[in-house]
Amino acid sequence: MADTLGARVGRIVSGSAHALIDAIEGAMPDAVVQQTLREIDKAVDDVRAELGRTIASKHLANKRLTEQSSRHEELAGQIELALREGREDLARAAVEHQLDVEAQVPVLEATVAEAGKREVELEGYVAALTAKRREMEEAFQSMLLARARGADQAGASTGGVGLDDQPSVARRVENATGAFDRLMAREGAPALGGVEREQGARLAELDGLARRNRVEERLAAIKARAGDKG
Repeated sequence: MADTLGARVGRIVSGSAHALIDAIEGAMPDAVVQQTLREIDKAVDDVRAELGRTIASKHLANKRLTEQSSRHEELAGQIELALREGREDLARAAVEHQLDVEAQVPVLEATVAEAGKREVELEGYVAALTAKRREMEEAFQSMLLARARGADQAGASTGGVGLDDQPSVARRVENATGAFDRLMAREGAPALGGVEREQGARLAELDGLARRNRVEERLAAIKARAGDKG
């Protein structure tokens, strides 16, 4: 399951959105883009489902590990008490129980560690798929806008013949944006008009700011390492 899921995510993320758009420009882009977005959304749902199972597994293993650690400490106290009371038989039984607990602890620790690693991996899958979806949306919108502007330029190249009957470039761009918004609405994504457009721009600005901060932090770390080597 994990390998299959990882392979699906890798196939989706490694694909070029622009190459896909270029390939479908002469076909029915709306249908192909819708199918691609649904595939991405399905993959995100599957990853999140496995992420939920992984988190639950880690929680249960952590809980059991805590219980066993507490039991080990409790047994240690009971062993000392039994020896003080001269009950070596009880102390021996408690020691045997301690050994059983100690045999389980490494397995539980490994389970917690593996689940934690898997959790980080799955969270990375979700982030990558979400980014790929945004890339796909942006590429499709760019294609629609390019078509609108290209049609206007083609009309202008005719020397103005029939231009009175043709929509302006602003109208073409508006129509293209409307088509994109309708597609995104069908796929459950917010439209790009009105308040949503302004909010999207702010979120994009925030994402850009966060990314620049990460770049600066990494650059500073690299410079620091370089300085240490010097």
